[in-house]
Amino acid sequence: MVLTKEYRVCMPMTTEEYKIGQLYMIARHSLEQSGDGEGVEVVENKECSDPEHGTGHYTEKRIHLSSRLPYWIQALIPKVFYITERAWNYYPLTITEYDCSFIPKFHITIQTKYEDNNGSTENCLNLTPEQLSERIVEYIDIAYDELSSKHYKEEEDPLYFQSRLTHRGPLVDGWRNSFTPVMCSYKVVNVYFEVWGLQTKVEDFLHASIREVLLLGHRQAFTWIDEWYNMSYEDVKKYESQLQKETNNILQNEDDKKVVEEANNKDEDVNLESPKTPSKKGYFSWF
Repeated sequence: MVLTKEYRVCMPMTTEEYKIGQLYMIARHSLEQSGDGEGVEVVENKECSDPEHGTGHYTEKRIHLSSRLPYWIQALIPKVFYITERAWNYYPLTITEYDCSFIPKFHITIQTKYEDNNGSTENCLNLTPEQLSERIVEYIDIAYDELSSKHYKEEEDPLYFQSRLTHRGPLVDGWRNSFTPVMCSYKVVNVYFEVWGLQTKVEDFLHASIREVLLLGHRQAFTWIDEWYNMSYEDVKKYESQLQKETNNILQNEDDKKVVEEANNKDEDVNLESPKTPSKKGYFSWF
């Protein structure tokens, strides 16, 4: 059974403003999270079209994150591990898919719709009666929901932040029902991981991770508003392209460094003629 949740994330801005802020946040967040061989690699970024949704934008990314996973998951995957993200952006509708060729029974789909309201639309994504009966709705409050301490920064806390350009913030209790402007990101998330003995544990972990990413990203999109507020759509696309190149370069340099280090280690073993010791066997030692 696929675990389905609908996350509703409200923001103190309009959907048109969020269109800029979202692109800025994703590009900057991806760069900040890249390093030590992990991060987000952009494989493809181009326009696309759909008979129903019209013209949009397609991106394909590889998310390298194996060492950031819990140890019980690391034990099941190879060291060279990434998740493929494919996203179709027909704003205000987006469709995102995540999969991994190494784990064929792993799949995540996210359908998102943005509306200028406080999360009051009951069936924003036109789910069927069967889907509605299985859906769990969760509201994410960017100001009052607790963020992991490893991600917390006071300057990115909506409880204390106030924009210099828009004077929005700090956000007070009940802000979603009183703040103007306000918009909501409706996200229907389906997590599928059919591996006997691990399905429930992995699906719960993935939903917890998705919720944390949504909370962090939307907090940043708001508290970075002074950085992107005066950008046009063309400006933010140029910014996105620039940071994607920087992110890819970081990952490429890390890969090159690893190749050199492995070659040096092999040379040292040969030159020193040190006795060979059995290497620690892992589940996927052939990697």
